[in-house]
Amino acid sequence: MKASTTLYWVINILFLIGLFGAGSLVISEFTTGDGCPKFGAVPACLIILICFILPFISHLLKKWNLIYFLFTGIAALIALVASIMQFIGNAECPKTDSGIPMCYISLLIFTSLIIFKKIQLNSSNKK
Repeated sequence: MKASTTLYWVINILFLIGLFGAGSLVISEFTTGDGCPKFGAVPACLIILICFILPFISHLLKKWNLIYFLFTGIAALIALVASIMQFIGNAECPKTDSGIPMCYISLLIFTSLIIFKKIQLNSSNKK
């Protein structure tokens, strides 16, 4: 199997993990009002969910790479700021059942999505 094909499926799996995690936070936010921090009146988890949905559509359609990188980049930046604030104690990210702050996981996923997509595009352009 070619590297670009393998990366395509790895990216799909990362998106599904992210969509499930962010989606469950959004559901929690709308049912309890206490699922995630807010930017003004907008829940951060809703922004992150949108930042998973739009690049995932771009990835599946194999076009609009600008949208892919724009939204994964925005989400990675949000996750980086949230992770730093979590680490220094100025904010509290939602946590997994095992106690891991989800902003750390989000940062890892979005950074991986950016790197893997760049590698995938470079390997598919070498044909």
